[in-house]
Amino acid sequence: MKIIVPMAGIGSRLRPHTLTIPKPLTLIAGKPIVQRLVEDIVEVVHQKVEEIAFVIGPMFPADTEQRLMDIAEGMGAKGKVSVQETALGTAHAIQCAKSSLEGPCVVAFADTLFKADFELNPNADGAIWVKQVEEPSAYGVVELNDGVITNFVEKPATFVSDLAIIGIYYFKQGEVLRDEIQYLLDNDIKEKGEYQLTNALENMKEKGLRFVPGEVSEWMDCGNKEITVDTNSKILRFALEAGQDLVSKTVSLENSSIIEPCYIGENVVLKNSTVGPGVSIGDNSTVVNSTLVDSLIQSHTKIENADLKGAMIGNHAHFDGNFKSVSIGDYSQLK
Repeated sequence: MKIIVPMAGIGSRLRPHTLTIPKPLTLIAGKPIVQRLVEDIVEVVHQKVEEIAFVIGPMFPADTEQRLMDIAEGMGAKGKVSVQETALGTAHAIQCAKSSLEGPCVVAFADTLFKADFELNPNADGAIWVKQVEEPSAYGVVELNDGVITNFVEKPATFVSDLAIIGIYYFKQGEVLRDEIQYLLDNDIKEKGEYQLTNALENMKEKGLRFVPGEVSEWMDCGNKEITVDTNSKILRFALEAGQDLVSKTVSLENSSIIEPCYIGENVVLKNSTVGPGVSIGDNSTVVNSTLVDSLIQSHTKIENADLKGAMIGNHAHFDGNFKSVSIGDYSQLK
């Protein structure tokens, strides 16, 4: 099986954190978002992943490709990286990795995480990950008939379904999707000025392909600071429930306490501080005279004299103050 991960967006809603690092490489509970996404997919599909193809933007940092290759290789898969030079829609982004669209494939947009315990139906031509939501008018949804998807509706003004599409798709034959997207490109078939995946899906459905839903129990976005921090707290809670220990043995504790669930990276120093619950702290960071709750701290960062809840602080930052909630990017200082 192959996994295609379009991730070329600039992550504007998560700035300033995405000015120096692509959003999918932001660490959540010690792992990049995109790595957690791929790991979660593997748990559902129960197939060996042979290749992971990433589609990145033209302005991504120089080390992005190597970092993505390392993620793929760490999962025993071949890594490929393609560049979407111009943002022309979801279908166009997928087609940038068209050489990987063969055989069983999962297409997963890299700004979402999920928790699921369903198994794919091997007899279906494809599956679309969905989540039951309270306000379906804000999402693209699917309509069902006897367990099979019959229609895709974008932000319905009147109720048709409460199963929202979360941005992850399985295709039994990736080459069929590739050919349908190529048809859109060759004939310049756009919607709202872009080549849309839903148009390709609709064409496939009209030709008799059978899609089924895969309903997830949790859908976690990483769109802006607030929901990314919330996603971090949820992931930590799931890890605790699964019996995972995410606190490094190298942490230095001096008159400090850690309230689970937390992720504490390598060589972290805590002095006169209380950390947790719901806190992630990256490698080589220091926290002094502070209280942290439900916060996401990246690596090589120093926090002093702080009382923080719902904070997100980037890499190589230095924060000294008494603000209650902050969002500062890499290499920033507040003293």
